[in-house]
Amino acid sequence: MTDAAPQGATTAPTAPDPITALLGVLDVAPGAGTDAFTAHNLPKPGGRVFGGQVIAQALIAAGRTVPEGRLPHSLHGYFLRAGDVATPVDLAVERLRDGRSFSARRTHAAQGGDPILSMIASFQEDQEGLELTELAPDVPDPEDVESAMDRMGHLDHPVARFWTHESAFDVRHVGGSIYLGPAPAADARQQVWMRTKGALPDDALLHRAVLAFACDQIMLEPVLRRAGLSWLTPGLSVASLDHAMWWHRDVRVDEWLLFDQAAPSAQGGRGLGTTRVFDRSGALVATIAQEGMVRVPQA
Repeated sequence: MTDAAPQGATTAPTAPDPITALLGVLDVAPGAGTDAFTAHNLPKPGGRVFGGQVIAQALIAAGRTVPEGRLPHSLHGYFLRAGDVATPVDLAVERLRDGRSFSARRTHAAQGGDPILSMIASFQEDQEGLELTELAPDVPDPEDVESAMDRMGHLDHPVARFWTHESAFDVRHVGGSIYLGPAPAADARQQVWMRTKGALPDDALLHRAVLAFACDQIMLEPVLRRAGLSWLTPGLSVASLDHAMWWHRDVRVDEWLLFDQAAPSAQGGRGLGTTRVFDRSGALVATIAQEGMVRVPQA
């Protein structure tokens, strides 16, 4: 038998586990008006909304307006301004077209009337067609790769805690991460294993949205790696500018996925990251590209 709390005492609320928190912010609610939705934000050090969260919310909002059975196969979005985690996100979906096989939707995400994201996504019915796929690179299994928790879980720092204990994702960099320092050698390529820390519902739209959420954590890392930088480089400023994504096959984000990444170019304070996503069987499930602002103080 445990001791009872003193009369009148209050107990601090228990924070939801990371998977519950993730599902909560992606469960967009009906808003004011037709095809309007509203959503809340995950807390984040610095108070800015995580871009991957907003693009995932925009995709789910769009997906709730298309005919049943149509799933997103591509999206193109622009991050317009930083969001505030204390302010709900308003999502307005515009129905651009519903054809016999495809549907197109535009989603605008805003806070207080100011746009923070504009995205167009295309949805398609499941259809027969050609079957071609690139092969996954030969890398160590995720069970043999150090995780972000192994690398940073012991650190008493809000950012480290956010990406380890509070994150819904188990992230494992093949060959080591650049969280705490640059890679031993500058390299244009990076491989990362990732999955959610727990099971997700059997909802194909949700899994595709969570993949969009997850990849934004690492899309610009190959640029930093190639330049010999790390996330702790003094004065480093990084922000996503635009995001393009193509889903080729069904995907489960609660199973291991391999992100095979490259940094083709960096110039003018911008860097381009590209990613091929493979499932554990080696099938290519998605291709992603993102350009971002990458600024480093000049000596």
